[in-house]
Amino acid sequence: MPKITRVLALAGALALPASTNAQTVFESMDVFQLEFAADPQISPDGSQVVYVRSSMDIMRDRVRSELWIVNADGSGHRRLGDGGSPRWSPDGTRLAYTAGGQIHLRWMDTGETATLTQLLESPSGIRWSPDGTSLAFNMLVPYPPPQLVAPPKPPPGAEWADPPIMEDRFKNRQDGVGYLDFGFHHIFVLPVDGGTPVQVTSGDFQHQSPAAWTPDGAHLVFSSNRNANWERDFRNSELYIAPVAGGEIRALTDRNGPDRGPAVSPDGQQIAFVGYEDRVRTYQLSRLWLMNLDGSGLRALSAGLDRSVSSPVWASDGSGVYVQYDDEGNSKVGFVALDGQVEELAGDLGAVYARPYGGGSFSVATTGAFALNQSRPHNPGDVAVGIRGGAVRQITALNEDLFAGKTLGEVEEIWWDSSFDGHPVQGWIVKPPDFDPGRRYPLVLEIHGGPISNYGDRFSAEMQLFATAGYVVLYANPRGSTSYGEEFGDLLYHNYPGEDYDDLMSGVDAMIARGYVDEDNLFVTGGSAGGIMTAWIVGKTDRFRAAVSAKPVVNWISKTLTADNWYGYYHSRYEGLPWEDPEPYWKFSPLSLAGNVTTPTLVLTGAADLRTPLSESYQLFHALKFQGIDTAVVRLPGAPHFMGRRPSQLISKVDNVIAWFEKYRTHPTTN
Repeated sequence: MPKITRVLALAGALALPASTNAQTVFESMDVFQLEFAADPQISPDGSQVVYVRSSMDIMRDRVRSELWIVNADGSGHRRLGDGGSPRWSPDGTRLAYTAGGQIHLRWMDTGETATLTQLLESPSGIRWSPDGTSLAFNMLVPYPPPQLVAPPKPPPGAEWADPPIMEDRFKNRQDGVGYLDFGFHHIFVLPVDGGTPVQVTSGDFQHQSPAAWTPDGAHLVFSSNRNANWERDFRNSELYIAPVAGGEIRALTDRNGPDRGPAVSPDGQQIAFVGYEDRVRTYQLSRLWLMNLDGSGLRALSAGLDRSVSSPVWASDGSGVYVQYDDEGNSKVGFVALDGQVEELAGDLGAVYARPYGGGSFSVATTGAFALNQSRPHNPGDVAVGIRGGAVRQITALNEDLFAGKTLGEVEEIWWDSSFDGHPVQGWIVKPPDFDPGRRYPLVLEIHGGPISNYGDRFSAEMQLFATAGYVVLYANPRGSTSYGEEFGDLLYHNYPGEDYDDLMSGVDAMIARGYVDEDNLFVTGGSAGGIMTAWIVGKTDRFRAAVSAKPVVNWISKTLTADNWYGYYHSRYEGLPWEDPEPYWKFSPLSLAGNVTTPTLVLTGAADLRTPLSESYQLFHALKFQGIDTAVVRLPGAPHFMGRRPSQLISKVDNVIAWFEKYRTHPTTN
């Protein structure tokens, strides 16, 4: 891929009206003014888009979601009501959506609505039948929690402790949710004209992925792991087909690895899906596959694209499949023809507001028009529409009123060669709003999580707030990041943290070489895997004046046995099991380097974080405290791994990071 250096300035990508007021900078409380578009669903005729408009509720300190509709030319933009997961009927006359834990229906000509369900559990994965008479959805079917004995019965009016809870499940917790309900998710079919949902799948297996209808409406194709050892064989899943009217559930694939995201061709003859043959690596490409409806004739359709693909959608004429993928830190919509040729249709896919991760979604009309959400460094996420072979147009401007009066930090792309092996590494620079190349600025190296993920040229409230505070920010995609091919993404196999450290240090050197970074005012922070690397960095070098390790893992043995995804690291991240060979788990634990640390280091974690538990932060804090290093723990009460779920906690996170750096920052000098 060519390396194209771009300056991603505010004014270049979206024409904003001139403000009659003086320009101000983006500040902490402006987070509550941010809005972004999610889940854009284009109507079958391509004339309208319904999407989820997310904004901040300052009184409830939550992200609020509502359904809005807009014409494809940008006109007629209006609110429909509360809800999420909108899905058009095949003829475009109705809209199914969820609200209040139930499925609702809206007639688009009259605006009338009806509640279709009275469910005890929340539905997900709504999909219309081809004839528009039924909806398929996923839902939890609870079972009684296990217990060895019945608890003692208190007398009337007594205030006893809650009864004990017995746990016997392999996976029992999930970050952001807590302890999981006892039960199995199954697929149901609901008549749209009224009636009782009918359960299609059965057995003690999880069916949490949306199902795809066959064109005749007689069968559902879905991804699940219905193998006998499904809990421990957690990386595996197959595609299955089930008759809607009841009957045998039949496996269509049989290979070691995840098969998911099925989409049935318009003629009902083929299934497109994504997945890979599991070789037990840190990173493997999810390719687009094609097979016949009976499971025969399997072939890789995207074999020529060295990028992971997801979200397959058939063209209405059966000529190929729409997919999304990440390429060099930019999320894209592409079209894969049946001969394997890949065509890029749109870039900048995404909707973000905290840190500049990839994501986003798209939908396709029967006309070939498509809708997507797009994010740029100046824009959390708006709705855009396009058509294959034509231009892509942004049709909303949700933050126009906010940013018209703001000067944001300019974002610039940068590439450098790693000092370890010369491999090119991509990053982005965020400059203070009043940037003057004649000055020297303090630098913040901000490191992404994952580490199997990527940052990109997308909006980030956190990066902008660092820039507003007077820092130049460098964020990057070192080895192990996605969107650069399988080899690059797998360089951390049995080697993490590894030479991603060298990649990042080389980026700092590249910034110093530009002449506007003060070498005596270097700071480092990051969250999750970025917090791990921050803790690793201060154990390897003393060149940073201060560090903030957010939600880190510092001890891979304790992490591997306590986190909600505790089972996900054996073999693919570190060879063997901790009790068989603890050496590699300890070798790559930042805690093993704690005796080297001299850098003042703050540790910051959500108190309800189950992915990188709070105990990990306290291990690092206690180790540094014992040695007399300036350190502290900041814990955010009730916060899960994603600290930005409540806007005030995102603000508190950034404010604490900046305050810690300000303790050690010296004033910039003039060249």
